[in-house]
Amino acid sequence: MKTAMISRRSLLVLLLILAILITFTVFQNSTKIWTWFKFPISLQPWNFIKGSSCPNATLNPTVPPAKTESRVREIIEKLDHMIPPRPFTHISTTTSARHSRVIILNPKDAYCKGDQLDVLLEMRDFLGHRKEYGGDFLRARMSSPGLKAAASGKVTDLDNGTYLVSFTLFWEGQVSLSVVLMHPSEGVSALWRARNQGYDRVIFSGQFLSGTSKVYSDCGLAFNSSAELCQYLDAQDQEAFYCVKPPRVPCAALTHMHSKNRAVSYLSKQEWHLFGRSNMGVEMLEKFKPISVSKCKEIVPVKEKCKLGVRWTIPSGHVWRDTWNPVSCYLAPIEMKDCLRGKSIYLIGDSTIRQWMEYFKSSINTLKSVDLHEFGKLKHQLAVDLDRNINIQWQKHGYPLIGSLVYSVKEIENMARVIDRTGGEKNTVIVISLGQHFRPFPIDVFIRRALNIHNAVQRLLLRSPDTMVVIKTENTREMNNDVERFSDFHGYIQYLVIKDMFEDLHVGFIDAWDITIAYGTNAVHPPQHVVGNEINMFLNYIC
Repeated sequence: MKTAMISRRSLLVLLLILAILITFTVFQNSTKIWTWFKFPISLQPWNFIKGSSCPNATLNPTVPPAKTESRVREIIEKLDHMIPPRPFTHISTTTSARHSRVIILNPKDAYCKGDQLDVLLEMRDFLGHRKEYGGDFLRARMSSPGLKAAASGKVTDLDNGTYLVSFTLFWEGQVSLSVVLMHPSEGVSALWRARNQGYDRVIFSGQFLSGTSKVYSDCGLAFNSSAELCQYLDAQDQEAFYCVKPPRVPCAALTHMHSKNRAVSYLSKQEWHLFGRSNMGVEMLEKFKPISVSKCKEIVPVKEKCKLGVRWTIPSGHVWRDTWNPVSCYLAPIEMKDCLRGKSIYLIGDSTIRQWMEYFKSSINTLKSVDLHEFGKLKHQLAVDLDRNINIQWQKHGYPLIGSLVYSVKEIENMARVIDRTGGEKNTVIVISLGQHFRPFPIDVFIRRALNIHNAVQRLLLRSPDTMVVIKTENTREMNNDVERFSDFHGYIQYLVIKDMFEDLHVGFIDAWDITIAYGTNAVHPPQHVVGNEINMFLNYIC
């Protein structure tokens, strides 16, 4: 009897020791265990507050809002200096492409591959008078359609009515030159003033759920109204979106959103004459014949493979045989499946980066879409390859998000919060793209969002320096009549802001602005082969 008691006690002691050892081992290796599971980014809605709000306390270190606002004002002041007011009394005194003078500096019968060809533009108005100030929005491009070759040119504003346009002759053959007057300086000034005057060129319609019924209400980035408002606040960065509160419906019942253009313009009738089709996108070199470029001597530039942190150039590359070739580095052939093996790719932004998601799914036959039980083109997308442990997902950015089709906002959030919740490691890649949906709104909205994303990326790289971050700039788009909302001039200013803002971080850049100019797409959603060339550069960055 006594022996049995001793045996039971010994067994209990052994079991206790074993339990302690197991608990200690699991605790020590919990990180390794959890990394086996590759969950998609969890989505959390913005904090919603009825009426006035108090910011919620947060444990994350943040840039104080006062410092952010000071930086916003500083950037706007620089842009205001770059785009001064250019009032005019009649369209005849504005820049005319056809009356302006074009001079090829140091012309030759034949040029060598690698040469720089400079063109001087002397701008004149419709009366033939010399312009004495700059500020015209110009787009320079060279191309050889038969060779499927093209590149942008570099435009330097000399601030006295003249411009120096420089073309680097990247290939041999017959090369056509183009300089397009997108908007005269007076039109640029008018667009800049109009953009920063109001938030109401686009109005949002929010759908609230009230029992089994749906209730609709106006929403937007700002309201000049005495009505009771629902404020959807990003408490950390103090960015807010508002809806007029429907009667007897709580703010939390907001489920869906769509937008529509309003018949609102901040351009005068006289200014609108600047944006007639005959005054937009006018070619200045239509009388010039193609130039002849020869090999002359073989010069093979020494380049390293493209990687994060590579320097930015203008132009950033050229198209040859329909393939993009960067200036600063070379692109190695990359097998997509092998490159993405073991990686988690987070694509965050607008529909131009959603094109990447669609390209990946069409290019990797083993990548399977996961049904996340959402609907519409703006739904969160996830695709996985379990054998290769590939995880790719696309998530829309937060407000403003323009779209005539209804989309869910139950899980909408700012990019900065998504980045803050990402642990990050060497196999984590984040790709960021924003711009198109911000064009109709005052520039401070875009600058503030870009600053907050920059600060979130900075925090991510401090806690996880092996994480790879890539910035895709916005595309050029169609030249249409809706210039006040969506002119490429608005996109160009945002492009300059992004370039300047992120140059201090160790990130990669996909210069989609320059790429789409070179390819001459003039479409917000470029064709598949252009998207494929963007992705080829991305693969070189991460593998």
